Amino acid sequence: MNISISTLRSALKYNSDFEKQQQIFLESIEKQLNLPLKTTALDDYDCDLKLIFVQTGGVEGLFLKNFEKLQPPYYILTNGSNNSLAASMEILTYLKNKNLDGEIIHGNIEHISRRIMQLCNISSARKKLASMRLGIIGKPSDWLISSLPDYGNVSKLFGAEITDIALSELEESAKTHHSTDKQLTSDAFDAETLQNSLDVYESIKQIVKKYRLDGFTLRCFDLLGSIKMTGCMALAFFNSEKVVAACEGDLMALLSMSVMHCLTGQSSFQANPSKIDTAANDIVLAHCTLPLDMTESYRLDTHFESGIGVAVKGELRKQEVTVLRLSSDLKHYFLSKGTITENLHDCNLCRTQIKVHLDSDVKLLLNRPCGNHHIVCYGDHCDETENFLNSYGLVRIG
Repeated sequence: MNISISTLRSALKYNSDFEKQQQIFLESIEKQLNLPLKTTALDDYDCDLKLIFVQTGGVEGLFLKNFEKLQPPYYILTNGSNNSLAASMEILTYLKNKNLDGEIIHGNIEHISRRIMQLCNISSARKKLASMRLGIIGKPSDWLISSLPDYGNVSKLFGAEITDIALSELEESAKTHHSTDKQLTSDAFDAETLQNSLDVYESIKQIVKKYRLDGFTLRCFDLLGSIKMTGCMALAFFNSEKVVAACEGDLMALLSMSVMHCLTGQSSFQANPSKIDTAANDIVLAHCTLPLDMTESYRLDTHFESGIGVAVKGELRKQEVTVLRLSSDLKHYFLSKGTITENLHDCNLCRTQIKVHLDSDVKLLLNRPCGNHHIVCYGDHCDETENFLNSYGLVRIG
């Protein structure tokens, strides 16, 4: 991580220990972080994180004089000595009055260092998300009536580039058998069906390469009629290969998965909320595809709704997870830590099924849902996800 420090201090004379105190403060942070802090000019933003180190009071006018050199978000570091905290609060109030993003980083060395590391991770994840090229292969499915954000607003907020790709491009390619290094074996399917499933994967692989995609969402149900196949297996492969892949043309699910991918580097499971137990605060989540790197074990099955194609019935680890869903208004999100308590085998649900005990009130999903598909990622990433999404101005429901 490249952390840049730019200093603001008044022209007044300070005691002989002043410079030493500031140096000890910065060296203590460096030691806690195990990272160097590089002193740079105010307009130097060639870094992962920019900190404005307010060393003294009386620098508010100096801040305004140099305001055009600075970029949001404004992270103001201060140790509180020489009226520096008072000046920092005046500066931040000025910024907030202008609806500009910023915060004061102040407290003990452990707190300051932890917050700096969090901000570094957020900055890194923001850059990753802004650099992503996302494809929508086919249009969003017709039933996603609340999951249709304005593409321009998505790109303006997150920076990611979004490309519409005709489904026919995939359909035509998938009618031809492709050589592949993937293997599928199952007594439940004949060799032709398994090959057809791999042809979908290889056809999408060509599209990913052609459009230089970092992620995509697929209008998969239309494939049931046109080529008598599903994309379930292909998506399972792509997600485990770190190409973010979502179902049903759901851009909000793709964005939710991309957020977790940029923050954690992990795959996530896109699923339908299928049952909610308000008394136990449990939710059942199910879908017919699952990243293979999230499975403890899996077997191949047909696609639930159609009974054709090749889908994934996987078993997930019983452990702590993060559940996330962004709203299509790009203003809100549902986020909760949870624990997978059971892998289910309900014949009336999609093939991969888990019961998750949530920490957040499950009734939020009944009263203020952000849409259908929710994504599940291994581990507790709630704090960093909340900080990350809040940096874009989104608000957590509840």
